[in-house]
Amino acid sequence: MSNPTQVRVVAPSDVDMVELLGEGDHLLKLIENQFESDISVRGNEISISGDEAEARAVSALFTELFTLVRGHEPLTPDSIDRAIDMLKRDECSPSSVFSDVILTHRGKTIRPKTAGQKRYVDAIRANTVTFGIGPAGTGKTYLAMAMAVDALKKKEVGRIILTRPAVEAGEKLGYLPGTLYDKVDPYLRPLYDALFDMMDIEKSTALTERGVIEVAPLAFMRGRTLNDSFVILDEAQNTSPEQMKMFLTRLGFGSKVVITGDVTQIDLPAGASGLKQVRDILTDVTDISFVELQPRDVVRHRLVQRIVTAYHEYEEAGGRTQASRDA
Repeated sequence: MSNPTQVRVVAPSDVDMVELLGEGDHLLKLIENQFESDISVRGNEISISGDEAEARAVSALFTELFTLVRGHEPLTPDSIDRAIDMLKRDECSPSSVFSDVILTHRGKTIRPKTAGQKRYVDAIRANTVTFGIGPAGTGKTYLAMAMAVDALKKKEVGRIILTRPAVEAGEKLGYLPGTLYDKVDPYLRPLYDALFDMMDIEKSTALTERGVIEVAPLAFMRGRTLNDSFVILDEAQNTSPEQMKMFLTRLGFGSKVVITGDVTQIDLPAGASGLKQVRDILTDVTDISFVELQPRDVVRHRLVQRIVTAYHEYEEAGGRTQASRDA
């Protein structure tokens, strides 16, 4: 071990050491497993011995955790893992990420959980139009929905408009039973699911009936001007360039737009994706932001993150091209 050193950190008197270290020190053990340094605790004093750079990294981690505990932010194995990952990547302050509360509903707090998600949320706050691009499970739609509901509650906008392209994935809409709304409802169901997670079903239903919340296929946006609205276009990788232009030109006064999509999951039968093309066109336009979320920003089951990473590495190595040739 090079440059052995010892770093001593003293927890502030208002830090609950049980909250910091976990019942039975299970959070401390998790930290020890992530580093090679020796960590010992006596009272509110934490001693870290080992490689100088790593010992100081552990010290920085505990300083961040002190801030979270003092702010009454619960520590979990997942948040510890993510905090360590952020510090090792030198991305941003974990306490600034985890303390950013977007919305609280029935005791459930919605906040960014990764540095990428924090950048995404900050971009939505700062820009009129934000593109959130990344793999499944990175919270693109969920966080945008939370921002929309929060904006409505604060009366920053007068309505929420949620839309998706109704791309036929193996089935023809005309053959599905029911009215037009019945036919497109399966495409819009994920938006309803996210909405109901942040607002009582009774209230959201009442707001929908009054037109304050609208969930509709992208085709229904044509010819409209969307003023005083928080608009979310989901699954935008399945828009054509013409549809993307049509949607963006619906923007009205006092509105905010978030466009989400995953360019690795395009279901268009043929032709270019509007989401892939739009970055080349609008990258340098003021008040428009593009945020790329990565596999490490996946916040679903840990296995989902590993699946996304494996597919990403496979495609980066040319696997998708080879598979296309084999087909």
